[in-house]
Amino acid sequence: MRIAILGTRGIPARYGGFETFAEELATRLIERGHQVVVYCREVEPRSNYRGVQRQYLPTIRHKYFDTLAHTGFSTLHLLTHHVDVALYCNGANAIYTWMPRVFGMPVALNVDGLERKRKKWNALAKKWYHLSEWLSTFCPTRIVTDALEIERYYKDTYQADSTFIPYGADLGPVEWKPLLGLKPKDYFLYVTRFEPENNPLLVRESFEQIQTDHQLALIGDAPYAKEYIARVRDTKDPRIHIPGAIYGDGYRVLQSHCLAYIHATEVGGTHPALIEAMGRGALILYLKTPENTEVAGGIGIGFEAHSLPQAIQQVLAMRESERDQLRKAALERVRERYSWDVVTNQYEALFRSLCPGRG
Repeated sequence: MRIAILGTRGIPARYGGFETFAEELATRLIERGHQVVVYCREVEPRSNYRGVQRQYLPTIRHKYFDTLAHTGFSTLHLLTHHVDVALYCNGANAIYTWMPRVFGMPVALNVDGLERKRKKWNALAKKWYHLSEWLSTFCPTRIVTDALEIERYYKDTYQADSTFIPYGADLGPVEWKPLLGLKPKDYFLYVTRFEPENNPLLVRESFEQIQTDHQLALIGDAPYAKEYIARVRDTKDPRIHIPGAIYGDGYRVLQSHCLAYIHATEVGGTHPALIEAMGRGALILYLKTPENTEVAGGIGIGFEAHSLPQAIQQVLAMRESERDQLRKAALERVRERYSWDVVTNQYEALFRSLCPGRG
């Protein structure tokens, strides 16, 4: 099959979950003999990446227009470059997904979580996301949801069926390498985009209440959020490290060797950083939302926003054998439910169902 992936910033992944998803899925589909093109916003020296064709198109660099503008340009390009099936990422792009269908290309749309609940959006943007939820129920050929809670939401709210395929993660820790002056199993880790609904400020302020020699690494960044990021960085606590975004080997090392991983996001489906940390065998602290509990319930330590300091203290008070038990449980959960090979199997089956007769 020839497959197109639209709606992300592109590959290699240097931003967030959808970019990692596009890279992991596309490269595995290539290994299985398919042809894949990923539409990208950032221009790279070469158009080919690990066998994946990268198609670069312009965008409008603006908080509210970046994704929609680039996906619009990508869709116009796609209409004259036929593929067997197109995968759109981000529910906001639902408005475009009927167009390839008119030209004979079936479309799957991964809607992610309920974006309209994110605090960073103004009232108009939230209305657009709400409208896009409705458009998602009939514009694409198939809706894809990455969490059972989101699947239930679309069924209960719109009576719309969707295909549940979770996000994926690699398995097993990687070897330790010195980074940020940290020591293995001596630091708490938090990784996400620095946006209000992801609560980096809550994590920093909660850790500041704890009397411990352990460290905290707050890893992340975000475009269009300078004011909020400045608040997150406003600390004099020498135990707290805020280096910005870290990708690739450094990211994997930090997840593999943290004392515990703190996941504090409020909005979304299956959060990539959460299951990636689980896949590295990290001990998980997670904010109790239905989506986070779906992923980490029973193998992590859940907390409410006000009780994060107590959850951190609980980790510090545990015996190492107790911590290792939770780490092994997290790794096994990912092995059973969230490995990238299993996820790729499910997407490959979905694509074949949308274009029967293609290889």
